[in-house]
Amino acid sequence: MGVNSAELKAWLDHLETLHPKKIDLGLARIGRVLDRLSLRTPPYRSVVIGGTNGKGSCVAMLESLYLAGGYRTGAFSSPHLWRFNERIRVDGIDADSATIVALFERIEQARGEISLSYFEFSTAAALLNFARSEVDVALLEVGLGGRLDAVNAIDADASLIASVDLDHQEWLGTTREAIGHEKAGIMRRRRPAVVAERNPPESLLTHAAGIDARLRRLGAEFDFDIHRGQWTYRGENAEVPGLPCPDFGGREQVANAAGCLAVVESLQGHLPLDRRVWPRGIERARPIGRIEERDIGGVRWVFDVAHNPAAARVLADALARRPVRGRTFAVVAMMQDKDHDGVLGPLMPLVRHWLLTRAGGTRGAAPESLAAVIAPGSAASVHLDAASACESARMRAAPGDRVVVFGSFYLVGPAMSALGLYSAGSQAGSRSATWTGV
Repeated sequence: MGVNSAELKAWLDHLETLHPKKIDLGLARIGRVLDRLSLRTPPYRSVVIGGTNGKGSCVAMLESLYLAGGYRTGAFSSPHLWRFNERIRVDGIDADSATIVALFERIEQARGEISLSYFEFSTAAALLNFARSEVDVALLEVGLGGRLDAVNAIDADASLIASVDLDHQEWLGTTREAIGHEKAGIMRRRRPAVVAERNPPESLLTHAAGIDARLRRLGAEFDFDIHRGQWTYRGENAEVPGLPCPDFGGREQVANAAGCLAVVESLQGHLPLDRRVWPRGIERARPIGRIEERDIGGVRWVFDVAHNPAAARVLADALARRPVRGRTFAVVAMMQDKDHDGVLGPLMPLVRHWLLTRAGGTRGAAPESLAAVIAPGSAASVHLDAASACESARMRAAPGDRVVVFGSFYLVGPAMSALGLYSAGSQAGSRSATWTGV
């Protein structure tokens, strides 16, 4: 680990101690710091992206679309799979450790007596980096919820909500209506608000109407059709056929891509983007850990960060549409506060053997508690960590088999590292096969 990486680790350890609460939703503290940095209204166009699932994929697709159009982009996403640097990107490249340390030093100076959480500090650093880098547009992923999330402290030009489903109920509420209200908070008065969900909660629509947001809904103001592996975007001002399906999912990712194009259309007056670059932008998008497929010795490995029931159903559907001739193994770890039954249930009919482990430190669920959820009669084994679970899967699986690694961000990153698919300081690389799950 180089000097700058060591310094960054020390800073990240420091950030963990700055605020008494790990999660402390609210805009007052981060807002005051952004005011001191003159970043409340950033000197670049910005899109805030929320949703129970799909927001990371939408950040990646919007980033790729605007890069294809020649724009300088900033992207902020979380959590990271391997190292913090992934959270802050300019032109698709992770920030280097020296840059992040310099950003942290400036944020520390600006905050003074104001206490910031780890996520708030990170958000401020990303926004500052994008200003210093003179990006044209920043794509900002909500960390939790939306209304009170740190990225919502800025005056964004547009918002995109990818989906609304049950997750983080202890913070956001126990119904789609309650969660929809929280996610609708990223919308801005009389500004574009795109919803890539066909049946959004009434609370979301009510909020949009109350602030006179320029609402664009999937199935109303824009839509899509899929035909023979390609799709057609139908927007308010354009109908564009022959678009490539994203290679990291199924129909749900086409819906996300359509939502991204609706954002592009809504900002066309500020960020003109030639429709001829749309196919290239979609095709080049590579969100890591979203139904990501690799071939290792003839065994198909699939990595997905699905950690709630809705995402697990999408994963199960995608796997069922792309069967293997052999067996399917699953390497799984989850957090204690997740719906274990709801996440594991959709994959029960597909999995022959479960390899259960723990990830995420003290937040991680004991693998024995996951074993209690597995259907009686299903084969299951418990492993010390991601590396040992993956090694056991490698020993068991034969050419023609499949291994699915899912359940948590905190599992997928270490698993890919253990398999030699990533090394610190390098990009993860490209897929070994094209996903054609539509």
